[in-house]
Amino acid sequence: MIKNIVFDFGDVFINLDKEATFKRLKELGVNEFTIELLELAKQYEMGMITTQEFVNTFKSYFPSISETDFKNAWNSMLLDFPLYRLSFLKSLANSKKYRIFLLSNTNDLHISWIQKTWGRKLFSEFKNCFEKFYLSHEIHLRKPNKNIYEFVIESNKLTPEETFFVDDTEENTVVANKLGIKTWQINPNSEDVVDLFSKKEFN
Repeated sequence: MIKNIVFDFGDVFINLDKEATFKRLKELGVNEFTIELLELAKQYEMGMITTQEFVNTFKSYFPSISETDFKNAWNSMLLDFPLYRLSFLKSLANSKKYRIFLLSNTNDLHISWIQKTWGRKLFSEFKNCFEKFYLSHEIHLRKPNKNIYEFVIESNKLTPEETFFVDDTEENTVVANKLGIKTWQINPNSEDVVDLFSKKEFN
């Protein structure tokens, strides 16, 4: 029996265009994301460096790009948050049938953009639906590393077999599944989180 539900954030609740950032940066003269830049992004996503350190280091590679243009490009992948998903989440939280958690690889620039764009009221309504709201840059852990799932399980005394994890990325669900967590790799192009209870994976 499922007692706990762990949700990803991007392409589960908020819609994303994951290619948008690369497209915008290419327009600004970044022709490839090197191994060094990808590692820099991972470090930032885990909160190992500050936003200013991240921006400054990126600009050291591409000094012609302004800080504002870089931040706008970085946040361009973030799209809309359909409010019917918030209604679904509120209903789920109010039912008190499950313990609900959020577990997201999210960096400070992205969450700051979301808070500003959504406004304090909407963001609070969303966040308050969860028992715990885990963002990678705050807990210094990152999916799909096994230790992030172990952290959530152990910190909240969850039983993996009673826990269901919704994420749009295959490597994230594969690792969780290996730990005994039941998973649904949601396809954002054809599926929606509000259909959770109709999924065979959940039942």
